[in-house]
Amino acid sequence: MRMAALSMVASVVLAIAAGGCTEERKVDISKNLHPGNMPSMVTHNVNTLISDSGVTQYKIVTPVWYVYDQVDTPYWYFPKGLYLQKFDPQFRVTATVAADSARFFRVQKLWKLEGNVEMTKAPKDLFLSPRVFWDQRRQRLYSDTFIHIENSTHVLEGTGFESDERLTKYRILRPTGIFPVDRDNLQPDR
Repeated sequence: MRMAALSMVASVVLAIAAGGCTEERKVDISKNLHPGNMPSMVTHNVNTLISDSGVTQYKIVTPVWYVYDQVDTPYWYFPKGLYLQKFDPQFRVTATVAADSARFFRVQKLWKLEGNVEMTKAPKDLFLSPRVFWDQRRQRLYSDTFIHIENSTHVLEGTGFESDERLTKYRILRPTGIFPVDRDNLQPDR
């Protein structure tokens, strides 16, 4: 045991001595850094309110938020998911959006939501899709992928989707099914 301890101390002393005898070498890492490839801001555990003209419009909750301001097309990136609530002027939740990841292109005011996108509209409408775009300038939501919509009277499914951003006027571009729902006669699973 004592021999092992002495051997370990000798190794440490030799390593320090060897390090002291080597010529100091500087490495310039700045030539490998490209500001356009790096986020200008990284924020963790975000829970924030976003307002416009002094009126709170949205609440964003996300584990991590990257801001890329030094790229040709500036964007925000939410790689670990995003949860968003939209408020009316009385601060009531009118809609929610959840996605596995999201990007917001600031100049275009365009959201790209991906992976298990779930949108709800008060009181109980549900929209599910693997990918949804939200064009805030044109106040429009759309998708080119599968869409599943549940409301109080129907379940709608298909491919492709267009809607106003309030989810009140929407259509499925290539419907595959419209299923009436009689909620009064549904029996619970046993």
